[in-house]
Amino acid sequence: MFSKMEIYTTFGLPASADSYLVINDEIQLRKLLSSGQLSDSFFILGGGSNVVFTKHFPGTIVHLDNKGIRLLGVDSTSGDYLVEAAAGEVWDDFVHYCISNGWYGLENLVAIPGTVGAAPVQNVGAYGKEAKDSIFRVRTFEISTGHERIFTNEECQFAYRNSVFKEPLKNRYIIWSVVFRLSSVFRPDLHYKALSEALYSAGIEQPSPQQMADAISKIRWGKLPRPEEMGSAGSFFKNPVVPVDHYLKLKASYPDMVAYPVPGGYKLAAGWLIEHAGWKGRAMGRCGVYEKQALVLVNLGGCSGDEVLALAEAVTADVRAQFGVSLEKEAIII
Repeated sequence: MFSKMEIYTTFGLPASADSYLVINDEIQLRKLLSSGQLSDSFFILGGGSNVVFTKHFPGTIVHLDNKGIRLLGVDSTSGDYLVEAAAGEVWDDFVHYCISNGWYGLENLVAIPGTVGAAPVQNVGAYGKEAKDSIFRVRTFEISTGHERIFTNEECQFAYRNSVFKEPLKNRYIIWSVVFRLSSVFRPDLHYKALSEALYSAGIEQPSPQQMADAISKIRWGKLPRPEEMGSAGSFFKNPVVPVDHYLKLKASYPDMVAYPVPGGYKLAAGWLIEHAGWKGRAMGRCGVYEKQALVLVNLGGCSGDEVLALAEAVTADVRAQFGVSLEKEAIII
């Protein structure tokens, strides 16, 4: 039995698994798929930044650690670059590598923990951008047959923090690499208020790609705990979407409520809801709501999986009681 799962996840909870495998190259992956070892219970682990292991996992943990970034070519019409990155590449390292090479489009997604392979699954997003905006195709292997399959952007069925890999095709494919379409021209997206204000206060009117990335990193780490300093799974809850009539009722009672119009209604800021339900900075046992960002649950030291779940349920219940809004977990609970 493997019993060191806490060192491979950012929440740092004590957990174990029947077995733990590290896959570095395609030969290892193909051997694993042909072995039949994944015919039973398994879990594909990347950076462990959005996974909360609450108990023993009765199966195999497969940790993808393949590396490699390469320029596949340049579109002769648009001048866009097609860049392929291995699933095991650290996401933030990959974003900075693209910036340094003049491949633009991912600047708003810096400082997001995790790996490249997790980006399509979660459709990671921040500061007005999502991974789907730049993903061109995803290279995968079908677990049951070992056959390679390429998914186009459209076939990935991207949605808010969702994709075909998270729902209908969950546990059917292993993402091995991702190809991104990136621009040769830097077009800064500054419509996110906190970002534009940060640049303005620094006296930067036309930011360079690196200035943009630095500003976003500073904003993120100013309100989120660094994994090496305090255990967490990043944003624990999704921002809920409510119908227009529900939003209007809430807005009448809470004029300062943070919300954004989206198709079908309004997206509410889960952190705002949690804070105004009285949970920001509070703790239950050894688990707490982060004092700088209510969207984040944190390990205060020696926290257990049961304590995380109890806190999450208490927060969810209070938000539902006060606002009539149900929070959905963004973190994956094992």
